Amino acid sequence: MEALWLSIRLAASVAAILLLIGMPLAYWLAQTKWRGKFVVESVVALPLVLPPTVLGFYLLVAMGANGPLGKLWMAWFGHTLAFTFGGLVVASVPYSLPFAVQPLVVAFESVDPRLLDAAAVLGAGKWRTFSEIVLPLSIPGVITAAVLSFAHTLGEFGVVLMVGGNIPGITRTVSIDIYDRVQSLEYGAANRMALALLLISFAVLSTIYAVNRRVWSPWPVTRGE
Repeated sequence: MEALWLSIRLAASVAAILLLIGMPLAYWLAQTKWRGKFVVESVVALPLVLPPTVLGFYLLVAMGANGPLGKLWMAWFGHTLAFTFGGLVVASVPYSLPFAVQPLVVAFESVDPRLLDAAAVLGAGKWRTFSEIVLPLSIPGVITAAVLSFAHTLGEFGVVLMVGGNIPGITRTVSIDIYDRVQSLEYGAANRMALALLLISFAVLSTIYAVNRRVWSPWPVTRGE
């Protein structure tokens, strides 16, 4: 169970970071009229089509002793970033970024622009408009982004293996643990871990569908929904 708890800690850390990074990025993408925003959208969505080993390789190079991130981390903390839990977090953030940004963009774009115009006429600043109007109306999207980021990070394999290796208690996540147990013909233990991931994934999807259908939501369901 050590590998499962490590994966849960990793997924929770990445989901929290992605909400902090993803909200301003998604809000900018939802509001900007810049014609070149497709470049930013392409970069954000790149992990969806890029093989995890390719992304993992370049992240490993960047976090190595001679890489820019690795040198910076060495100067700050006195050790390399690769093959550490911190390295897994850093690598998982760009890998799961589209799973946080895209639901947030959809949620922010769905806010009635007339509300934003009314807030501007009444003198509300951008931060107040976002915190008091946009964000409360986008809570289902925020929940979806957080849950999808958590679930996607929880099941990572290629990126975490490239960047973190297989160090028990430090970088050995549940997906790597399942693979190792299958390789060792320990099918019973692999089945228990796989079943745990299956149940968690089902709970994640149920949460997303419940929020989006307002089966469970902070607001009462009105007739006709």
